[in-house]
Amino acid sequence: MTELPPQVKIWGELGLMLAELAVEGARQARKRMRRKRRGAYQVRRPGVDTPMWNACAALLKVELQPWGAKVRLARHLGIPKQRVTDFVTNGSRMPDAETLLQIIEWLARRHAPAVAPIPNDSHPK
Repeated sequence: MTELPPQVKIWGELGLMLAELAVEGARQARKRMRRKRRGAYQVRRPGVDTPMWNACAALLKVELQPWGAKVRLARHLGIPKQRVTDFVTNGSRMPDAETLLQIIEWLARRHAPAVAPIPNDSHPK
């Protein structure tokens, strides 16, 4: 093969460098456009993405209106009253799974009708 003139060689090398940069740019763009996965370390915040928690928080707001209800719930859960305020009033936090189960149990007890004790009819008279 014949040797290329220096003026053409420069343009050829420049074209190769531009091609390499284009490939690297496409690779980086693809990486940035990839869907971000939600890591286990990320905390879920209350909002539009948490409709079940929003419903539970609405029920809690109604139940916590009487004076001292937040304190009683906080004592039942074993957490500071400020945490209950963060869950319900501020909407800045969500409880962990165990605390949420305790809240649901507390709500269920508040809504359950008073049940009369079952008489013991097993003894013959």
